[in-house]
Amino acid sequence: MATLKETLFEKIKAHRVRITRLNKEFGEVKLGEYNISQTIGGARGIKALVTDISYLDPMEGIRFRGKTIPETFAALPKDAGCDYPSVESFWYFLLTGDVPNAAQIAEVKADFAERSEVPRYVFDMLRALPKTSHPMTMFSSAILALQNESIFAKRYHEGINKMEYWDPMYEDACNLMAKLPEIAAFIYRLKYKNGDIISSDPSLDMGANFARMMGIDKPYDDVARMYFILHSDHESGNVSAHATHLVASALSDAYYSLSAGINGLAGPLHGLANQEVLGWTVQFMEKLGGTVPSKEKLTEALWETLNSGQVIPGFGHAVLRKTDPRYTAQREFCLKTEGLKEDPLFRLTSLIYEVAPGVLLEHGKAKNPWPNVDAQSGVIQQYYGLTEYDFYTVLFGVGRALGVLANIVWDRGLGYPIERPKSVTTDMLEEAAGIKK
Repeated sequence: MATLKETLFEKIKAHRVRITRLNKEFGEVKLGEYNISQTIGGARGIKALVTDISYLDPMEGIRFRGKTIPETFAALPKDAGCDYPSVESFWYFLLTGDVPNAAQIAEVKADFAERSEVPRYVFDMLRALPKTSHPMTMFSSAILALQNESIFAKRYHEGINKMEYWDPMYEDACNLMAKLPEIAAFIYRLKYKNGDIISSDPSLDMGANFARMMGIDKPYDDVARMYFILHSDHESGNVSAHATHLVASALSDAYYSLSAGINGLAGPLHGLANQEVLGWTVQFMEKLGGTVPSKEKLTEALWETLNSGQVIPGFGHAVLRKTDPRYTAQREFCLKTEGLKEDPLFRLTSLIYEVAPGVLLEHGKAKNPWPNVDAQSGVIQQYYGLTEYDFYTVLFGVGRALGVLANIVWDRGLGYPIERPKSVTTDMLEEAAGIKK
């Protein structure tokens, strides 16, 4: 049986032929036109990145290796007693596009277990940071501290053929993925549980081990599996994915690159949004008297929110034009989980889901009145006792690492160049628009 690394290399070699032909024979084929609004507006909608890991369709939502979220969950094998696939099986799937069998999943689990030990100096560094440090500062710093371990950096400086860059990048990516859950759980226990650290058990799969280290009982192991998979990737154009790709394009190693992506994820217009949505929902419930209101009262309260110039957080998306399938997947988990489906905060979130789209459509300013992933994810976390909202983006970061690290391994495998778009001046834009001075 070929290992994951051997299978990946065979696929990289086959893919190189396709990329070389496209570049040499069809390099002048136009993919579309862009306008001044797109240039000023953050390159929105300009097709300028390539990834086969995931694709975001406005109506279907994210596809991982061509499969929708329901198709992905249905296709990947599940361990006995688990409702969701292991993160390790998903890692194999992201890297190769193949659905792994039991032996291949066991190989990845064993490989991650061997790579999972976090150097003591990382924990010492985290303990030395100010107690007020944000969890994302701690997470990014820990990733950056691990750069000392980079195999890519070492082999690059020793001298390596560029067609082999993918190999040490793969090693770094696997080493990072194996360590990130323990780093995240350590940050949580250090910051919020008086430093009462729970040791890792590498014999468990990533989801179960993370739940153990967090100190949260079943079925939080399935929550972790579901959460990490759902948050893993969302094309290459979002800030965390693009930042990771951009930094890696300079031949920076996986540690520098992922740290940059995590820093982007920390922004309120990106990963921090799930924290902000839950905070808003909790305050909204308090405003409503601490109980789940009627539809009529909720409708009135939502209109008051919009008329005061505020937004309804968690609704709308830059690309999607329907309910985010990641939202739907988490909602389905809530509905089938006893206790959680009766949780007041979930019931309010569910009612907002029923009422808000109609209010937003009538309001007329939202291009997409449907909920995104952030409208649901925090509700599950708080139900299982993880009420420290500013930690949520770290959870997001562990999941997002799966997609962005898989992408930069492929970037090196296909020899993609350093990213360097061209800039224009405002004078140039005004000239193009025919504005006379």
